[in-house]
Amino acid sequence: MCGIVASVSTRNIVPILVQGLQRLEYRGYDSCGVAIYADGLKRARSTSRVTELMEQVSSDKLESGTGIAHTRWATHGAPAVHNAHPHFSHGTGEAANKPGKVALVHNGIIENHDELRAALQAKGYVFSSQTDTEVIVHLMDSLYDGDLFEALKAATRQLHGAYAIAAFCKDEPHRVVGARAGSPLILGVGKDKTENFLASDAMALAGVTDQILYLEEGDLVDMQLGKYWVIDREHKAVQREVKTVQAHSGAAELGPYRHYMQKEIFEQPRAIGDTLEGITGITPELFGDEAFRVFKDIDSVLILACGTSYYSGCAAKYWLESIAGIPTQVEVASEYRYRTSVPNPRSLVVTITQSGETADTLAALRHAQSLGMTQTLTICNVSTSAMVRECKLAYITRAGVEIGVASTKAFTTQLAALFLLTLALAQSKGKLSDEEEATHLKAMRHLPAALQAVLALEPQVIAWAEDFAKMENALFLGRGLHYPIALEGALKLKEISYIHAEAYPAGELKHGPLALVTSAMPVVTVAPNDSLVEKLKSNMQEVRARGGVLYVLADADTKIASGDGLHVIRMPEHYGALSPLLHVVPLQLLAYHTAVARGTDVDKPRNLAKSVTVE
Repeated sequence: MCGIVASVSTRNIVPILVQGLQRLEYRGYDSCGVAIYADGLKRARSTSRVTELMEQVSSDKLESGTGIAHTRWATHGAPAVHNAHPHFSHGTGEAANKPGKVALVHNGIIENHDELRAALQAKGYVFSSQTDTEVIVHLMDSLYDGDLFEALKAATRQLHGAYAIAAFCKDEPHRVVGARAGSPLILGVGKDKTENFLASDAMALAGVTDQILYLEEGDLVDMQLGKYWVIDREHKAVQREVKTVQAHSGAAELGPYRHYMQKEIFEQPRAIGDTLEGITGITPELFGDEAFRVFKDIDSVLILACGTSYYSGCAAKYWLESIAGIPTQVEVASEYRYRTSVPNPRSLVVTITQSGETADTLAALRHAQSLGMTQTLTICNVSTSAMVRECKLAYITRAGVEIGVASTKAFTTQLAALFLLTLALAQSKGKLSDEEEATHLKAMRHLPAALQAVLALEPQVIAWAEDFAKMENALFLGRGLHYPIALEGALKLKEISYIHAEAYPAGELKHGPLALVTSAMPVVTVAPNDSLVEKLKSNMQEVRARGGVLYVLADADTKIASGDGLHVIRMPEHYGALSPLLHVVPLQLLAYHTAVARGTDVDKPRNLAKSVTVE
C-alpha cells in the first residue's frame, strides 16, 4: 500500500526520493508527491504515475537536501491532487490560506480524525483535503514551539489508529522526524555518515544504503545530518540494531517479459527451488530452535491469513488433517478478531503473509496471543518483517521481490512451506515413516522441473484466454484439495481482467450455481486424477447438459477428451499431494493472458494494493 521515502542530507536528494517512489510502485497507488525545503515549503503532486511526477520535479527545478515523498492509495478522500501527499499545514487567521511550517506524509488510518479536525477548525485551521492525514500536519503545527520532535511526540499521544509518519519543518530545515504504530517504517543510515533516510520498505533505498534499522511498534525517530535518535512508545531512548540488508534494485527489473506478473509466473521453478534449498531431511528445527518442543505440545492448528495467503492456508488444511492428523481451522484474518471464538492454548497459530506487514493478519495474531495462544509460527517472504519478529517460529519463503499486485510465486512458495510444515508436524506426532519421508522429499525435489513442464503449456492457455477475454463471468470448480486452487484461480481472473469470477466445490454445483450456467459463462474445472475424479466427471456432465462450456485442466490418465463445448489441457504428469502447486500455474497464466487480451493494467489493477498495511 502507500509508500514513504524521506531524507536529510548535504546533497540534493530529490532524485533519490523519486527513484525510491518508483521502487515502491509495486505496492499500488493512485497519487504521488514530493515536498522539499527550499527557502520554505515546496512540493509537486500528481494523480498520474511517478514518471509524470519526475517531469514536474524537473520542470519546477526542485532541489534540496531535505525532503519527503509518498505514493498514496486512497482511503479518506478520492484520488485527487488536493488529497495527495505530502500535506502542508496552513496558517490561521489572516494567514489561513498560506503554507504553514510543517510538511508531512502518512501511511495508515487515523480513527479519531473527525474529533481532531473539529478541534483544529475551532482554532482557525483551514482544511484543503478530505484526508485524515491533514489532521496530523495541522495538529503538529498547532503543537510546534521550536522543536519538531517534541511536536511529534505530543501529536502521537493524541492519535488513535495506525500510522507511519515522516515530517519536516521549514524552521528546522536539516531535520526529518518519523513515527510508526501499526504501519512499517525503517531508517536507512547513509554510507558517508552525513545523511539518513526513512522509508516504508528497504526496497526504496536499494543502491542508496544497505544499513537498515527497523523501527519497533510505537517508536519515534529524530533524523539530522549524520545522526539520529530513536525513542520507544514510553519516550525512552532506545538502541535498535542496524542490519545489513541487501534489497537489490535489480530484482525489480522487468527483463524480457511484458509484465512483472508474467516474469513472476515464470520465476516459480527458481522460487520453489530456493525455498526448498538445502533441505535433505524433515525436522522441526527447520522452523526454529524451539520448534521440536512446540510441535510436541500442540494438538491443533489455527491458520490466519488474508486473500491469496488465505487460500494457501485452505489447501494446507487438507494436508495437515490427512497427512499429520492434526485438526486445523483456517480463519480470514480480517474477520477473526471481531467475533467471539474459543481459544485453545495448545493450538499452533500459523500466520501466512507475503510481506509480513499485513495489518489485518498482524492484528489477528495479536488477538490470538491476547487470548492465551502463544505458540505462534509464520510463513513469510520477508525475514525482517514485523510478523517474523512477533512470532515464536518462522519459515522464510524465498520467492524474492514480487512486484505484480496479483500474487503468483508468493502463493506457490507458501504452499511449499506449508507442505514442509505438514511433514514436520506429522513426524513430531509419529505419523511419518522413513519411507513416506523419502517419497515426499523426492516429490518436492522434482517440483522445479515439474513446474517448467507446466509452464510449457502456455500456448494452449493463450488459446483459452482468447475465449475468456470476450466473457464477463466465469465459474471455477474443484473438489477436495483442489477447491482452494479453484478459489485462487477465480481470484486471479477477477483481480486483473475485471471479469466476474467465483469458485465452488464441484459437488455444490447443483445446490445453486448451476442456475447461472449458460454458453456465455465458461466453467473452469481442475481435474487431477485423484479419488474424486469420477464424481467430478458427473459434475462436468451437469454443466454440459445445460449448454455450458467446459475448460478442463486434466491429468493425462483421467480419460477426459476434448470435444464440442469441452476444452481440455492435459497436465504433464500426476503430482499426487503436491498437485495444487502445479495446477494453479495454468490458472495464473489464464488470468494473465486474459487481462492482456482485454488491455487492462496487469501489474497495477484498479483499486488494489500490493501490501495492505491498513485495516
